[in-house]
Amino acid sequence: MSAAPGAPPPFPLSAVVGQDDLKLALLLHAVDPKLGGVLIRGEKGSGKSTAARALATLMPGPAGGSGAPAPFVELPIGATEDRVVGTLDLEGALLEGRSRLRPGLLAAADGGVLYVDEVNLLADHLVDVLIDAAAFGVNRIERDGLTAEHPCRFVLVGSMNPEEGELRPQLLDRFGLAVEVRAPRDPELRTEVVRRRLAYDADPGGFAGRYAADEDGLRRAIAEAAQILGGVVVPDEVLALTSRLCAELDAEGLRADLVLARGAAALAALDGRKEAAADDVARLAPLALAHRRRRGPLDAPGLSPEELEEALERAQAEPPGDPSAPTSSPEMAEDGVTGEGSGAGGAQQGPRPPAPGVTLALKTQRPSGVLGRRNRGPAQRGGLVAARPSSEGVTDLAVAATVQAAAARRAVQAATGPAAVVERADLRQAVREARTANLVVLCVDASGSMGAATRMEAAKGAAVSLLLDAYQRRDRVALVTFAGEEARVALRPTGSVEVARARLTDLPTGGRTPLGPGLRAALDVARSARHRDPHRRPVIVVVTDGRATSAGPPSAAGDPIGAARAAAAEIAAAGIEALVVDADHGDLRLGLARQLSEAMGAHYTVLPGLDPNTLARAVLTVVTPD
Repeated sequence: MSAAPGAPPPFPLSAVVGQDDLKLALLLHAVDPKLGGVLIRGEKGSGKSTAARALATLMPGPAGGSGAPAPFVELPIGATEDRVVGTLDLEGALLEGRSRLRPGLLAAADGGVLYVDEVNLLADHLVDVLIDAAAFGVNRIERDGLTAEHPCRFVLVGSMNPEEGELRPQLLDRFGLAVEVRAPRDPELRTEVVRRRLAYDADPGGFAGRYAADEDGLRRAIAEAAQILGGVVVPDEVLALTSRLCAELDAEGLRADLVLARGAAALAALDGRKEAAADDVARLAPLALAHRRRRGPLDAPGLSPEELEEALERAQAEPPGDPSAPTSSPEMAEDGVTGEGSGAGGAQQGPRPPAPGVTLALKTQRPSGVLGRRNRGPAQRGGLVAARPSSEGVTDLAVAATVQAAAARRAVQAATGPAAVVERADLRQAVREARTANLVVLCVDASGSMGAATRMEAAKGAAVSLLLDAYQRRDRVALVTFAGEEARVALRPTGSVEVARARLTDLPTGGRTPLGPGLRAALDVARSARHRDPHRRPVIVVVTDGRATSAGPPSAAGDPIGAARAAAAEIAAAGIEALVVDADHGDLRLGLARQLSEAMGAHYTVLPGLDPNTLARAVLTVVTPD
């Protein structure tokens, strides 16, 4: 929430050392919150939350001219849906018998900044709520027997460490600009960062006072830019350059074009100009396009200066098209785009054809499809979907529904005399649902038998493909290899492509086949993950021909086949779903992999050709059978 009276002032944005991209992205959103929010990706301790908190002090505050400071609201990862969206006012329901809304964090953020640290770890059902509220500026509540809505126009700022997992595509694309931040490597800059932080900690008020003039200058610049934004013109040639650049860099969807055009207008306004220029597009391109590009899952994230320069040269070299033809049709936009007034702040109008010197006017509408759809199921934690009486006792109380039931009963009994506040019959059991998520543990024979290289390439490629799917499903992937005398966990459970990039580059092959230790290592990974998150479903996928020539290290001397069967029986006893992919490539199959699958109680498949695509598809038939 905003700083309480008497609390020290936040660290000034103008005192932040370096981080020019981050400061620019935040300032542009203060000018035009409709840009869609700022995603800050980077390591811990790089000033992400400091900059976000400082932004709120520069904003004008809620609409209506109350003069109240702009709020800064932090959305905790563990927040409940009631806390975020709002819920039934229990006191009013009990004492007055009235159903009215008790506002949540979305209402508190109206006119200010809503900050979500570790936004990539936010619960899925809250992500969905956040996306809708940020897109429409209105929070609509239809639950617990009440219907209400309220404005919640805020700048969304999220931060994340990519090594802890990637962000769902729905939310990633909703962020207008994304910034990569890291602590400076230059010793002189690091020294200055520490010097300023120590000075602030010693005397927050005095430190803020030394930057008061700079902060006032930023406030004036923001206010003046917001005032002229509605009249800023984005010429046709700039719009055409924007679309060509997005196409050159293979940006997904049309949101990148929209953000670049709107951002160019905001940047021009912040600079005191009434017309956007090609330089504005070039300045904002890395922030608007890096997180939207179609790229391979093992490619480095971001947009290098060289790539941008080459793309700009190609985009600027292309001859302009027919000026009478729109550069992109509103009907083509994935979220629907319509004209809105004669300027960025104008009154809403219907769609209109572009004219020379068209003034930027865009409106985001509800998307028609849902990415990453997956099954929902009952869960102890998750979104509340219903409430019902329970004859077996209530273990998860649906408070609002209970209060409503009690209030309704008391209203009926009031005519006959005093009534109990709450009776046992009023209690309601909460019914919750959460999206199911999986952990796929690939267990791959990396021994020196024929076809080892093919198996390993297929496993690495399948892991990559599954990680792409994990972007949408919140699934995780792990990889265990076994060769020589031991098994090793090459990739611990992750949903992060960046982690996989570092782990899967070089996986050695060769030696004997310790099938038993490999199965046990995969089981350990699955058990450990299930213990940490009981709602995550582990699936072990074993890629093998079923041969076992080693029981493990010399200290574990024994029957290799017996060790493999014992490990398979342990997997079956643990109740963990499994799939055996028969990698026997000979014309005459020995049937060892099928015998292994029977001992594991596992699914069994023979692929016509073992490659990344066929292996990934085989895994998905088990993970998503519907």
